[in-house]
Amino acid sequence: MSSEQNERALEDGIVTDLRDRMTYGSYLELDRLLSAQHPVSRPEHHDEMLFIIQHQTTELWLKLLLHELTSARDLLASDDLREALKRIARVKRIQDVMTQQWSVLATLTPTEYAQFRGALGNSSGFQSVQYRAVEFALGNKNERMLSVFSEHPENLALLTAEFERPTLYDEFLRFAARRGLPVPAEILDRDVREPYRPHAELVPAIREIYQDPQTHWDLYEACEDLVDLEDNFQFWRFRHLKTVTRTIGMKHGTGGSSGAAFLQRALELTFFPELYTVRTEIGG
Repeated sequence: MSSEQNERALEDGIVTDLRDRMTYGSYLELDRLLSAQHPVSRPEHHDEMLFIIQHQTTELWLKLLLHELTSARDLLASDDLREALKRIARVKRIQDVMTQQWSVLATLTPTEYAQFRGALGNSSGFQSVQYRAVEFALGNKNERMLSVFSEHPENLALLTAEFERPTLYDEFLRFAARRGLPVPAEILDRDVREPYRPHAELVPAIREIYQDPQTHWDLYEACEDLVDLEDNFQFWRFRHLKTVTRTIGMKHGTGGSSGAAFLQRALELTFFPELYTVRTEIGG
Protein backbone atom coordinates (compact mmCIF):
# COMPACT_ATOMS: atom_id res chain seq x y z
CA MET A 1 0.00 0.00 0.00
CA SER A 2 2.79 2.42 0.90
CA SER A 3 4.49 1.98 -2.46
CA GLU A 4 1.24 2.79 -4.23
CA GLN A 5 1.01 6.00 -2.20
CA ASN A 6 4.62 6.83 -3.11
CA GLU A 7 5.59 6.72 0.55
CA ARG A 8 8.18 4.62 2.37
CA ALA A 9 7.07 3.26 5.73
CA LEU A 10 9.45 3.62 8.66
CA GLU A 11 10.81 0.36 10.00
CA ASP A 12 9.95 -0.45 13.60
CA GLY A 13 13.56 -0.44 14.70
CA ILE A 14 14.31 3.14 13.56
CA VAL A 15 14.91 5.43 16.54
CA THR A 16 12.56 8.43 16.40
CA ASP A 17 12.70 9.55 20.03
CA LEU A 18 15.97 11.48 20.01
CA ARG A 19 15.73 13.10 23.42
CA ASP A 20 19.03 12.91 25.34
CA ARG A 21 20.72 11.06 22.46
CA MET A 22 23.61 11.91 20.20
CA THR A 23 22.07 12.77 16.84
CA TYR A 24 23.34 13.30 13.32
CA GLY A 25 23.06 17.05 13.77
CA SER A 26 24.71 17.21 17.19
CA TYR A 27 27.59 14.92 16.19
CA LEU A 28 28.38 17.08 13.15
CA GLU A 29 27.57 20.35 14.96
CA LEU A 30 25.30 21.28 12.08
CA ASP A 31 23.71 24.17 13.96
CA ARG A 32 27.10 25.87 14.01
CA LEU A 33 28.21 24.70 10.58
CA LEU A 34 25.05 25.74 8.73
CA SER A 35 24.82 29.09 10.47
CA ALA A 36 28.33 30.14 9.37
CA GLN A 37 27.27 31.64 6.03
CA HIS A 38 26.89 35.40 6.35
CA PRO A 39 26.66 37.33 3.07
CA VAL A 40 27.99 40.89 3.40
CA SER A 41 26.56 42.43 0.23
CA ARG A 42 23.76 44.96 0.75
CA PRO A 43 21.27 44.34 -0.59
CA GLU A 44 22.22 40.68 -0.26
CA HIS A 45 23.07 39.23 -3.66
CA HIS A 46 21.72 35.76 -4.42
CA ASP A 47 25.04 34.39 -5.74
CA GLU A 48 27.12 35.36 -2.73
CA MET A 49 25.91 32.21 -0.94
CA LEU A 50 27.54 30.12 -3.69
CA PHE A 51 30.78 32.05 -3.28
CA ILE A 52 30.84 31.55 0.50
CA ILE A 53 29.99 27.84 0.47
CA GLN A 54 32.49 27.13 -2.31
CA HIS A 55 35.31 28.53 -0.21
CA GLN A 56 34.13 27.08 3.09
CA THR A 57 33.93 23.57 1.67
CA THR A 58 37.37 24.02 0.13
CA GLU A 59 38.71 24.89 3.57
CA LEU A 60 37.16 21.72 5.01
CA TRP A 61 38.85 19.62 2.32
CA LEU A 62 42.14 21.43 2.98
CA LYS A 63 41.82 20.53 6.64
CA LEU A 64 41.46 16.87 5.70
CA LEU A 65 44.39 17.13 3.27
CA LEU A 66 46.61 18.40 6.08
CA HIS A 67 45.36 15.63 8.35
CA GLU A 68 46.26 12.96 5.79
CA LEU A 69 49.59 14.51 4.76
CA THR A 70 50.66 14.78 8.40
CA SER A 71 49.84 11.11 8.94
CA ALA A 72 51.60 10.08 5.71
CA ARG A 73 54.80 11.81 6.83
CA ASP A 74 54.65 10.25 10.28
CA LEU A 75 54.16 6.81 8.72
CA LEU A 76 57.10 7.26 6.35
CA ALA A 77 59.26 8.35 9.28
CA SER A 78 58.35 5.10 11.03
CA ASP A 79 59.09 3.02 7.87
CA ASP A 80 55.44 2.16 7.19
CA LEU A 81 55.27 2.84 3.46
CA ARG A 82 52.14 0.76 2.87
CA GLU A 83 49.99 2.82 5.23
CA ALA A 84 51.58 6.05 4.00
CA LEU A 85 50.52 5.21 0.46
CA LYS A 86 46.98 4.58 1.71
CA ARG A 87 46.95 8.14 3.04
CA ILE A 88 48.28 9.47 -0.26
CA ALA A 89 45.59 7.54 -2.15
CA ARG A 90 43.00 9.38 -0.07
CA VAL A 91 44.73 12.70 -0.71
CA LYS A 92 44.41 12.08 -4.45
CA ARG A 93 40.67 11.46 -4.17
CA ILE A 94 40.25 14.65 -2.14
CA GLN A 95 42.13 16.53 -4.84
CA ASP A 96 39.73 15.19 -7.46
CA VAL A 97 36.77 16.56 -5.51
CA MET A 98 38.44 19.94 -4.98
CA THR A 99 39.21 20.26 -8.67
CA GLN A 100 35.65 19.36 -9.68
CA GLN A 101 34.35 22.06 -7.32
CA TRP A 102 35.68 24.76 -9.62
CA SER A 103 32.99 23.82 -12.13
CA VAL A 104 30.36 24.93 -9.61
CA LEU A 105 31.98 28.31 -9.04
CA ALA A 106 32.42 28.71 -12.80
CA THR A 107 28.64 29.06 -13.07
CA LEU A 108 29.09 32.51 -11.48
CA THR A 109 29.13 34.96 -14.40
CA PRO A 110 31.23 38.16 -14.48
CA THR A 111 28.07 40.27 -14.18
CA GLU A 112 26.84 38.33 -11.15
CA TYR A 113 30.18 38.44 -9.34
CA ALA A 114 30.66 42.14 -10.03
CA GLN A 115 27.47 42.88 -8.09
CA PHE A 116 28.95 41.75 -4.77
CA ARG A 117 32.74 41.63 -5.31
CA GLY A 118 33.21 45.12 -3.92
CA ALA A 119 31.74 44.02 -0.58
CA LEU A 120 34.57 41.50 -0.06
CA GLY A 121 37.12 44.22 0.75
CA ASN A 122 40.64 42.81 0.81
CA SER A 123 39.60 39.25 1.68
CA SER A 124 41.30 36.81 -0.69
CA GLY A 125 42.12 33.14 -1.06
CA PHE A 126 45.75 34.28 -0.89
CA GLN A 127 45.13 34.57 2.85
CA SER A 128 44.13 30.91 3.31
CA VAL A 129 46.48 29.58 5.99
CA GLN A 130 45.49 25.97 5.30
CA TYR A 131 46.31 26.28 1.61
CA ARG A 132 49.73 27.67 2.51
CA ALA A 133 50.22 24.87 5.02
CA VAL A 134 49.48 22.28 2.31
CA GLU A 135 51.97 23.95 -0.02
CA PHE A 136 54.55 23.93 2.78
CA ALA A 137 53.86 20.25 3.52
CA LEU A 138 54.53 19.45 -0.14
CA GLY A 139 57.69 21.56 -0.47
CA ASN A 140 56.75 25.05 -1.73
CA LYS A 141 57.94 26.85 1.41
CA ASN A 142 58.19 30.63 1.58
CA GLU A 143 59.20 32.27 4.84
CA ARG A 144 57.68 35.59 3.76
CA MET A 145 54.23 34.02 3.94
CA LEU A 146 54.52 33.80 7.73
CA SER A 147 54.19 37.59 8.01
CA VAL A 148 50.73 37.44 6.37
CA PHE A 149 49.44 35.69 9.50
CA SER A 150 51.40 37.62 12.13
CA GLU A 151 48.20 39.13 13.57
CA HIS A 152 46.54 35.74 14.06
CA PRO A 153 48.52 33.64 16.60
CA GLU A 154 46.76 30.33 15.89
CA ASN A 155 47.23 30.60 12.13
CA LEU A 156 50.83 31.68 12.57
CA ALA A 157 51.50 28.70 14.84
CA LEU A 158 49.96 26.29 12.31
CA LEU A 159 52.00 27.63 9.42
CA THR A 160 55.20 27.93 11.45
CA ALA A 161 54.90 24.28 12.46
CA GLU A 162 54.62 23.28 8.79
CA PHE A 163 57.47 25.61 7.88
CA GLU A 164 59.79 23.88 10.35
CA ARG A 165 58.93 20.24 9.70
CA PRO A 166 60.11 17.99 6.86
CA THR A 167 58.00 17.85 3.72
CA LEU A 168 56.37 14.74 2.29
CA TYR A 169 59.21 14.46 -0.22
CA ASP A 170 61.82 14.85 2.54
CA GLU A 171 60.31 11.94 4.44
CA PHE A 172 60.04 9.80 1.31
CA LEU A 173 63.68 10.41 0.36
CA ARG A 174 64.82 9.64 3.90
CA PHE A 175 62.84 6.41 3.75
CA ALA A 176 64.40 5.55 0.38
CA ALA A 177 67.87 6.20 1.81
CA ARG A 178 67.18 3.85 4.72
CA ARG A 179 66.21 1.25 2.11
CA GLY A 180 69.66 1.60 0.54
CA LEU A 181 69.05 4.05 -2.31
CA PRO A 182 71.98 6.47 -2.91
CA VAL A 183 70.25 9.68 -1.82
CA PRO A 184 72.90 12.44 -1.46
CA ALA A 185 73.68 13.45 2.12
CA GLU A 186 73.14 17.13 1.29
CA ILE A 187 69.48 16.35 0.61
CA LEU A 188 69.02 14.24 3.73
CA ASP A 189 70.62 16.95 5.86
CA ARG A 190 69.11 19.95 4.12
CA ASP A 191 67.42 22.82 5.97
CA VAL A 192 63.77 21.77 5.68
CA ARG A 193 62.68 25.38 6.13
CA GLU A 194 63.96 26.14 2.66
CA PRO A 195 61.85 25.50 -0.44
CA TYR A 196 62.81 22.23 -2.07
CA ARG A 197 65.05 22.80 -5.08
CA PRO A 198 66.08 20.31 -7.79
CA HIS A 199 69.24 18.25 -7.20
CA ALA A 200 70.77 16.64 -10.26
CA GLU A 201 72.70 14.30 -7.93
CA LEU A 202 69.41 12.68 -6.84
CA VAL A 203 68.31 11.66 -10.33
CA PRO A 204 70.50 8.50 -10.49
CA ALA A 205 68.82 7.18 -7.33
CA ILE A 206 65.38 7.79 -8.80
CA ARG A 207 66.48 6.25 -12.10
CA GLU A 208 67.56 3.12 -10.22
CA ILE A 209 63.97 2.71 -8.99
CA TYR A 210 62.48 3.15 -12.46
CA GLN A 211 64.99 0.95 -14.27
CA ASP A 212 64.38 -1.99 -11.93
CA PRO A 213 60.79 -1.65 -10.71
CA GLN A 214 60.49 -5.35 -9.79
CA THR A 215 63.26 -4.99 -7.21
CA HIS A 216 61.96 -1.66 -5.92
CA TRP A 217 58.25 -2.16 -6.53
CA ASP A 218 56.94 -0.33 -3.44
CA LEU A 219 59.28 2.62 -4.05
CA TYR A 220 58.30 2.59 -7.72
CA GLU A 221 54.63 2.68 -6.73
CA ALA A 222 55.33 5.49 -4.27
CA CYS A 223 57.08 7.57 -6.94
CA GLU A 224 54.11 7.22 -9.28
CA ASP A 225 51.70 8.14 -6.48
CA LEU A 226 53.70 11.28 -5.79
CA VAL A 227 53.61 12.17 -9.48
CA ASP A 228 49.83 11.68 -9.41
CA LEU A 229 49.63 13.98 -6.40
CA GLU A 230 51.64 16.73 -8.09
CA ASP A 231 49.71 16.39 -11.36
CA ASN A 232 46.46 16.70 -9.39
CA PHE A 233 47.70 19.78 -7.60
CA GLN A 234 48.67 21.40 -10.88
CA PHE A 235 45.24 20.58 -12.33
CA TRP A 236 43.70 22.29 -9.30
CA ARG A 237 45.91 25.34 -9.78
CA PHE A 238 45.04 25.43 -13.49
CA ARG A 239 41.29 25.20 -12.84
CA HIS A 240 41.64 27.96 -10.27
CA LEU A 241 43.39 30.13 -12.85
CA LYS A 242 40.80 29.45 -15.56
CA THR A 243 37.86 30.04 -13.19
CA VAL A 244 39.34 33.37 -12.10
CA THR A 245 40.03 34.38 -15.71
CA ARG A 246 36.51 33.38 -16.70
CA THR A 247 35.00 35.45 -13.88
CA ILE A 248 37.14 38.60 -13.60
CA GLY A 249 39.40 38.49 -16.65
CA MET A 250 42.71 40.21 -15.97
CA LYS A 251 41.54 42.38 -13.05
CA HIS A 252 43.70 42.57 -9.94
CA GLY A 253 42.76 40.26 -7.06
CA THR A 254 40.85 41.55 -4.04
CA GLY A 255 43.92 40.84 -1.89
CA GLY A 256 46.13 43.09 -4.03
CA SER A 257 47.76 40.50 -6.29
CA SER A 258 47.88 40.81 -10.07
CA GLY A 259 45.11 38.21 -10.21
CA ALA A 260 45.34 35.73 -13.07
CA ALA A 261 48.97 36.64 -13.77
CA PHE A 262 49.90 35.80 -10.18
CA LEU A 263 48.09 32.45 -10.39
CA GLN A 264 49.77 31.69 -13.72
CA ARG A 265 53.21 31.87 -12.08
CA ALA A 266 52.17 29.24 -9.54
CA LEU A 267 52.03 26.72 -12.39
CA GLU A 268 55.82 27.01 -12.64
CA LEU A 269 56.29 25.68 -9.11
CA THR A 270 57.04 22.01 -8.52
CA PHE A 271 57.10 19.65 -5.53
CA PHE A 272 59.01 16.58 -6.71
CA PRO A 273 61.23 17.77 -9.58
CA GLU A 274 63.47 14.71 -9.90
CA LEU A 275 60.45 12.47 -10.44
CA TYR A 276 59.87 14.39 -13.66
CA THR A 277 63.51 14.90 -14.66
CA VAL A 278 64.15 11.16 -14.57
CA ARG A 279 61.65 10.63 -17.37
CA THR A 280 63.97 12.37 -19.80
CA GLU A 281 66.71 9.86 -19.05
CA ILE A 282 64.70 6.65 -19.11
CA GLY A 283 65.00 4.69 -22.35
CA GLY A 284 67.16 7.33 -23.96
